Formats: sequence, C-alpha cells, structure tokens
Amino acid sequence: MIILAIDASTSACSAALLRDGQIAAHTSALMARGQSEALLPMVATVMTEAGQAFAGLDLIAVTVGPGAFTGLRIGLAAARGLALACGRPLAGLPTPLVVAAAVPEAERADRVLVVALDSRRELPWVQFFAADLVPLGPVEALDPVAVAARLDGRPALIAGDAAIGLAAALPGARVTSSPGWPEARWLAILAANRWPRGETLPPEPLYLRAPDVTLPGGKA
Repeated sequence: MIILAIDASTSACSAALLRDGQIAAHTSALMARGQSEALLPMVATVMTEAGQAFAGLDLIAVTVGPGAFTGLRIGLAAARGLALACGRPLAGLPTPLVVAAAVPEAERADRVLVVALDSRRELPWVQFFAADLVPLGPVEALDPVAVAARLDGRPALIAGDAAIGLAAALPGARVTSSPGWPEARWLAILAANRWPRGETLPPEPLYLRAPDVTLPGGKA
C-alpha cells in the first residue's frame, strides 16, 4: 500500500510517503505560521525523494484535529485537493493519536500516556491513552488538577506541545522523548493499519469548540 500523509494541525508542518510498510521519504518543520506556503512543496519533496508518481498512490491521510484552526483548514484543503486530483480516497486520523503513536513503546510501559496539545487558550487539549495506544476517553480541555484526578495516582508519561507545562504540575510525571507535534510518518503508519479495518475518520475538522471569530455587530 502506498500512502501520502500530510499534517499542518499544530505549530508544525510535515509530509511523508509510506510504501509497502516502510517510510520511503518524510520531511517536517516547526512553524507558527506559513503552513499554506510550505505544505505543498513538502509534498513535492517527499514524492520526488521517494520516486513516486501521484497516480500510483493508494490513499492520502491527513490529521483532523483538534488543533490550530487555520492549520487544520490548510491541511484538510491540501489533502482534499490532492485526493480529488488523484482520484484516491482520503483518510482522517485524530491529532492526539498521531502524537501518541510517536512515543517509544518502552517509554509507554507501566504508565498512562497523556497527550497534551496547545489549544491557544487557557487549558490544553488532553487525551489519555493506555500503553497499547487505546484511548481511555475523549479529548477534553483540562487543567492539571483535573488531569491528576483522572490519573488517580497512576504514573503518567506526557507527550505533545503542551507537555512540559502540564508535567511540571503533576508530581512524578515524565515528558516523553518523542516530538511534541504530530509527524506525518506516524500518520502514514497509522493509516496503513487502520484504513483496511475501517477505523479512520472522515476528512472533516474535529473542532471541539467554535473558533475565535467575531462577526460584524458583535455577534460571535
């Protein structure tokens, strides 16, 4: 199976090409803005490095959030455009799961994995995972007190771009060695495993609250 995966859902941007279970090419960069200019050139880079034609793709995968409002729209728009041009199916996967998948298995052992993502507001987006990456609940906006209550004394491993701040408020918590943002190579691996089983999401943004937009007249 040949999968092109792209992500722009947080303060990073990445693309990857997976062919027959192996990552043939990938690239990523941290960026607070500019994903709209960077994403498609990244796609071109990985396709060229992998020697892959768009016509040979089997699937395109994209993160669906939660994440940065603008970044999600950029990633989804690019993925939809590519899927339409190639005539290929499009698979969505939640951003916290992609972050969790990058955490080394040895670090996950005997700890609750907590993915904490910067929500651009007071509280981070938080989701709990078992060591085998099975979600232990939905994504929620939680403060450290609420996270500690959910952990109920269990040791925690924290991942994500809000991990350091959350871990500092949780006694005994550790921050994973993995990147704090979703990487497209892990998105591709997840898609390869989940798409055949029908375990992916529609390519629609997973907004857990309304964006910060004020319309003329003061209406939200």
